[in-house]
Amino acid sequence: MNDSQTPRAPVTKSALETNMTMTRNSRRPITIAAAITAIAILAGCGKSNEERKFISIGTAPVGGVFYTIGGAVSDVLNQFKGTNNWNVAAESTGGSMENIRRLESGEMQFAVSNSSITYFAVRGEEGWEKKYNVKAVMTLFPNVAMFVTRKDAGISKIADLKGKRVSMGPEGAGFEYFIRPILKAHGLTYADFEPVYAGQQTSVDYLGDGSIVAAFLGGGVPTGSITSAASTMEILLVPYGEKEQKQLIADYAFFDAATIPAGTYKGQDAAFNGMDVGSAHLITSGTADEELVYQFVKTLFENRDTVAEKHKAGKAINEKNVVRNTGTEFHPGAIRFYKEAGIWPAGR
Repeated sequence: MNDSQTPRAPVTKSALETNMTMTRNSRRPITIAAAITAIAILAGCGKSNEERKFISIGTAPVGGVFYTIGGAVSDVLNQFKGTNNWNVAAESTGGSMENIRRLESGEMQFAVSNSSITYFAVRGEEGWEKKYNVKAVMTLFPNVAMFVTRKDAGISKIADLKGKRVSMGPEGAGFEYFIRPILKAHGLTYADFEPVYAGQQTSVDYLGDGSIVAAFLGGGVPTGSITSAASTMEILLVPYGEKEQKQLIADYAFFDAATIPAGTYKGQDAAFNGMDVGSAHLITSGTADEELVYQFVKTLFENRDTVAEKHKAGKAINEKNVVRNTGTEFHPGAIRFYKEAGIWPAGR
């Protein structure tokens, strides 16, 4: 030790214990206050998350009508949300089949789907590995489609497609869910001709250069691809057999009669007795919260005119069409609103 330093008194055990006790006591109020603050913050965050709902609407690839109408729906739900503390966004996806799977997994809350694809998904048929628990929310616009050919191709009925090259829509898009029943009713299968997979505009190009003799085209009326084909070549809308069409509509809820007025397409001099091969519809998980679905449907239906202003397909959101049965059960939350609105069919 240095001689200049003053010797320190030894610290006794009792003094050490007293010092530790005082230190603990002096820190306790700060610790308790910090804990109370932290709990309050966490409680506040939890409350905020419960109140604010982030809703994703699955659609299809960008540029298609599913994506466009999904965007219009999300815009309206955000614009007129009222006391509903939600944030709704349309999400680009691979289309109906992806949407159905992601609804059940909880990755999204609502989706647009072709009702023919949903029909088989909820039944676990036609390639679906199980029965998917999804419910209908609202029936939207019809998908009026048919085989289109050149007038000089020698095709006058569906049976004439046998042995020919025919475009069946984009691969993986799910067109087979409504085309297979149509072919079967007319005595054909995919094995009876050479299927070509291409988008609608590409199919029109193939028709023009003779790469195919017919293409399955459609959507809303008028359909852009058919209008395009009619402007560059003389086309024929291949008719459905009258008996076969009636049987298809009787057998499958998603099929419905649909007349294309004369003059809709260049060279179409008479009305065409076509079919809605599967309306687009909004769907959700069978386990979705009833109150959420109710508020979703109520907000959308009561502001349907604004949807129609954003996209003409919104005109299908009307009293008669939204409750139309396409073969998928409606969600209880949707039924509750439709009953209150007085538009749910009696006895259903």
